[in-house]
Amino acid sequence: MEKSGTSRGPKAVPAKNKTPAPVQITAEQLLREAKERQLEYVPPPPRQKISDPEELGAFRLKKRKEFEDNIRRNRLNLSNWIKYAQWEESQKEIQRARSIWERALDIDHRAIPLWLKYAEMEMRYKQINHARNIFDRALTILPRANQFWYKYTYMEEMLGNISGCRQIFERWMKWHPDEQAWNTYIKFELRYKEFDRARQIYERLVETHPVPKNWLKYARFEETHGNIDHAREIFERAIQFLGDEYLDEKLYLAFARFEEHQKEHDRATAIYKYALDKLPQEKREDIYKAFSIHEKKYGDRGGIEAIIANKRKIKYEEDLKENPLDYDTWFDYLRLLESEEDAEQIRDGYEKAIAQVPPVMEKYYWRRYIYLWINYALFEELKALDYEKTREVYSMCIKLIPHKKFTFAKIWLMFAKFEIRQKKLSNARKVLVSKFSL
Repeated sequence: MEKSGTSRGPKAVPAKNKTPAPVQITAEQLLREAKERQLEYVPPPPRQKISDPEELGAFRLKKRKEFEDNIRRNRLNLSNWIKYAQWEESQKEIQRARSIWERALDIDHRAIPLWLKYAEMEMRYKQINHARNIFDRALTILPRANQFWYKYTYMEEMLGNISGCRQIFERWMKWHPDEQAWNTYIKFELRYKEFDRARQIYERLVETHPVPKNWLKYARFEETHGNIDHAREIFERAIQFLGDEYLDEKLYLAFARFEEHQKEHDRATAIYKYALDKLPQEKREDIYKAFSIHEKKYGDRGGIEAIIANKRKIKYEEDLKENPLDYDTWFDYLRLLESEEDAEQIRDGYEKAIAQVPPVMEKYYWRRYIYLWINYALFEELKALDYEKTREVYSMCIKLIPHKKFTFAKIWLMFAKFEIRQKKLSNARKVLVSKFSL
């Protein structure tokens, strides 16, 4: 017999069949079935129509209690305040809605959505002075919030209060906002054909944000309105103000194309050449393309050939940066420099070339290199006619060659023949004697 007072629990039933089921259900399948059941259409509750004032009062009291309970649970959740105020607005209880908005702003006066929705409610009910008051309060607390300024100016312009809208823009500009705000102000003035005011705003814009794109907008504005001389002056001011460090190719391209449109092709050519001199290598590609097209349209054969030569020169310089010991490229590069007939530039090119001494002390690797010295000496003698410099080049070359390992008879003979041409027979003897004494 069982003892009285003891509780009997459910009896554990042992599993009769412990083999796995033929069809296994995965966790993924369970989740998918649960999601499919959630997506099943559930009809909304029927819409109730309340016609009795007492029933309406009870319904409102119930809803308000729910909203207040939600706020009491989490007063920092702004969505609870917004839903509450919007519900009161839907009930046409504007005073109550205002009270809720004010209570919400006491909780978080830096919440931009609260101010915006509060002002939008006043605008919907055409309470313009209330809306102005809200915007002024918001801007006093958050003057850097551009949303308030955009809404405020839009409201005043829609009301036709142009002077009031302009005053708001001026208040906004005192805070030095971003470029979009300035552009909005300019577009506002242009809508009312106030071109002089727009010009003054552009002047303030390029002082506050002196970046190339703002100078371009200012110049295009003047060009569009037929002030060609003023547009040219703005381009020149921009180049002078920004200097070489902050200029980019877009400003030069725009300036040159502006001159092309005005049929000032000589000016455009000068701008392209100036840009090629001032801009770094990585920013010249677009300038070269535009310059080539311009010269093909309006230039002569010499100008086109100069552009092609300049592009080849840049290509050689890039290749030599990657491989400074490529002597064949040095020969092509120096030949191109000699065709330009600029003695200082040619001499500088040769100095750079002979500085690339072969790293291996074997004659095979020095043969091409020695011809750089030979060409340098011939240039100084035959084209530059600087005989002292020629003598110096030959002397430096002979000092550089490691004569104990190998030498080049051609250098000695050319040096001696040079001295003979200069009628310096004693110097020629010294050169040859020095060669045999090594």
